[in-house]
Amino acid sequence: MHTLSAIIISMNEEDRITPCMESLKNYVDEIIVFDSGSTDKTVDIVKRYTDKVWVTETWPGDGFQKQLALDQASCDWVLMIDADEYLDIEMKSAITDILSQDMITETAFKLPWGNIILGKQLRYGRSARAPVRLFKRIGSHITQVVVHGQVVTEGKISTIKKGFLMHNSLRNFEHLLEKNRSYSWETTLKYFSQKKRSFGIEIAVLRALWTFIHIFILRLGFLDGHRGLLMAVMFAQASFNKYAGLWYLENEEKNKTNPDL
Repeated sequence: MHTLSAIIISMNEEDRITPCMESLKNYVDEIIVFDSGSTDKTVDIVKRYTDKVWVTETWPGDGFQKQLALDQASCDWVLMIDADEYLDIEMKSAITDILSQDMITETAFKLPWGNIILGKQLRYGRSARAPVRLFKRIGSHITQVVVHGQVVTEGKISTIKKGFLMHNSLRNFEHLLEKNRSYSWETTLKYFSQKKRSFGIEIAVLRALWTFIHIFILRLGFLDGHRGLLMAVMFAQASFNKYAGLWYLENEEKNKTNPDL
């Protein structure tokens, strides 16, 4: 059987990291945790499950920190999992079946998300996504970005059809608002550094409208009821914020270089 490392980054996750660690206990061959200076009991909790724990003094960004964790992995395959996620029983069984094969034609697998909102799993909308989280260690890396580092690997990528990577990302509504704000702004800064254009504040409005239609209607978010409506609106708001922020930065730069305009 192919060996499996789990890599996790954390900061102040004492209220929700235990399900993650429990789902990995006696399942993966090694657990690697990079903590960004938690001030709660996160580090104490993860040390009950692994001795491969690093605490960094600074936060370099999501992709940078995940790459540091990946650099410490030693197994054939790697499971990149967040502190607010855990594998359900069917997903664990599916991964075991894959790693039990002599020859695996894929270099990576997407794991369907099981997003939990107000204690209930969403089934539609953006919840239909499946991020790449299981991949061969050799030949793979994590994108060096501040927000939402992604796995980069060459070769065939398939989607696991059984089970979920459960995702309990929201502590409360205030946390949802803060994530929406911070992720939008970090994405704005990334787009601005890449010289991506906003094409005007009106386009930001149209992007937000399209995001809502795509999530709530085309991807059947309305079937998740009020939870689905809430998330469609929040994603639309995030879309507007990203491009409105980009428009703002463009005009701020223009005013600095051409103050008389």
